[in-house]
Amino acid sequence: MIEAIGLRKVYGRKVAVEDLSFTVRPGIVTGFLGPNGSGKSTTMRMVVGLDRPTAGEVLVDGKPFQQSVAPLSTMGALLDAKAVHTGRSAFRHLQAMAATAGIPSSRVEEVIDLVGLREVARKRAGGFSLGMGQRLGIASALLGDPSTVMFDEPVNGLDPDGILWIRHLMQDLAREGRAVFVSSHLMSEMALTAEHLVVIGRGRLIADESVATFIDRVHPRGVTVRSPQVQQLHDVVRDAGGSLTPTGDGAFEVVGLSAERIGDAALAGGVALHELTTVRASLEEAFMELTAGSLEYQAHGADPQPPVVAAPTASTPQQPSRTEKEVAR
Repeated sequence: MIEAIGLRKVYGRKVAVEDLSFTVRPGIVTGFLGPNGSGKSTTMRMVVGLDRPTAGEVLVDGKPFQQSVAPLSTMGALLDAKAVHTGRSAFRHLQAMAATAGIPSSRVEEVIDLVGLREVARKRAGGFSLGMGQRLGIASALLGDPSTVMFDEPVNGLDPDGILWIRHLMQDLAREGRAVFVSSHLMSEMALTAEHLVVIGRGRLIADESVATFIDRVHPRGVTVRSPQVQQLHDVVRDAGGSLTPTGDGAFEVVGLSAERIGDAALAGGVALHELTTVRASLEEAFMELTAGSLEYQAHGADPQPPVVAAPTASTPQQPSRTEKEVAR
């Protein structure tokens, strides 16, 4: 489990993360979403101890990750699939990690098979495609059989078959009782993979809720109905407490009633239904609407956004420890 408590991270005068709290619970896949520059990468680096919070703390299974006695068994993380010794084979890379952490060689063989790298396990990692590098990074994250896993953009470079594989892998890991925390810009995939969302913008929390609740905040569920008995349909929907709006293609959108309630009312009123479909906005639509005011970078001609929060100035300003480009995506 991951617990972020009042996280704040400042680089010079740039506030990358501000008062951020959330929990990644075992047994579900939690998606981590935000526009470019929102602070996702900085937050994930603070989780694994690569960046130290300016304020607040982040705990993995109840303690800072740096204090873990067996870190690879506590949490496995994929933050940069290119962070490998390019002259080593995939097998040697994993073997070196295992030897350092006291993990048996048999586990190396297991994760190589798990991620589908058996045929290239003896080839140099420097010659791997982006997708193969992602698989090696995932194998590294799973090497210690951790109780918590954290993936940053795990589907990068994967073909459709690979994307389906990583989706099922993350869901299987959650079903085994692990906490799964995954960042991605691929909204369609997050809608299929994650059950819960943590959404941030400009370093601040925007949402911490289920995928369904997040979407319904933007566009509550409606129901599309078609019937050859238009007037009778209007009557039964109105009498049941709903409202009907034409959609322009011969159908109607009903608001205020569930599909089940409409079907029951139509049956009782003798109204034939040719379509009865629950409709909701996509995750992408909900994300774009709810984060519209939190964009760090915009194309020329876009509406201006509020300025980035700045840290209080001091008499001798601290110089940023990294360039703006390196500060959280």
